[in-house]
Amino acid sequence: MQIEKVDVQFSKDSKPYSFSVNNLKLKKGDNVVVETARGLELGVVCNDPSFVENDGELKAVLRIATQKDIENKQENLLKQKEGKRITEEVVKKYNLDMKIVSLEYTLDRSRLLINFTSEDRVDFRELVKELATTFKSRIELRQIGSRDEAKVVGGLGPCGRQCCCNLFLNEYEHSSIKMAKVQNLSLNPTKISGLCGRLMCCLGYENEYYSETAKLMPKVNSMVKTPDGQGTVVYNNLLEKKVQVKFVKDGIVQEVKEYDLSEIKPVK
Repeated sequence: MQIEKVDVQFSKDSKPYSFSVNNLKLKKGDNVVVETARGLELGVVCNDPSFVENDGELKAVLRIATQKDIENKQENLLKQKEGKRITEEVVKKYNLDMKIVSLEYTLDRSRLLINFTSEDRVDFRELVKELATTFKSRIELRQIGSRDEAKVVGGLGPCGRQCCCNLFLNEYEHSSIKMAKVQNLSLNPTKISGLCGRLMCCLGYENEYYSETAKLMPKVNSMVKTPDGQGTVVYNNLLEKKVQVKFVKDGIVQEVKEYDLSEIKPVK
């Protein structure tokens, strides 16, 4: 048996989650209230309903959000800013080695999720007691990594643009040093690392193109035939599929010329 489902996002940069329509007339852009593992939350429908097989695992959308729900959400966002300041003061009071990254209220403010980073394990039992008394909510502390911190906080990457993880990525891209090598990028950590200190997610965006193109290019220092005679490959421009070739006579480099890949052939 099939049921109607929609995907719901809780913030512009969050991963969408599926919920059954629950006989409601929903469309893309609607504000809805759903129940998650954390409690009641307000989200936005990010696609029109579609049918899927009923596996019994989808929770149902509780209701279309009312104006009061939307106002509560906006009020929560304001309270979260002040709550972060108060939490930082309490952390300082107990001399805890932790950095508060963000606070998130559930819609009914019954639970407060606090994201933090720390190099070590933190004994925050006394902190939780005081915060629970202060905010009159159930406190949930979650230790996150540097990538999650960058996604929450955001900022400008080495390219000068807003961090991809904060702007549109719902899941982190796989990146590796090999990708940087294939793309002829500097292996200087400051050049290929994001604000999180990890390899930039964007290394994976064009990796398939660079990897396939690299297979077509001649190896650096190999001999090739060109319209101007034989020479030695000194550089491959993978993006434009061009090859720079040097010509040597009597041990002296005469000139370096650039050719389209189609103009050269390897010397066997």
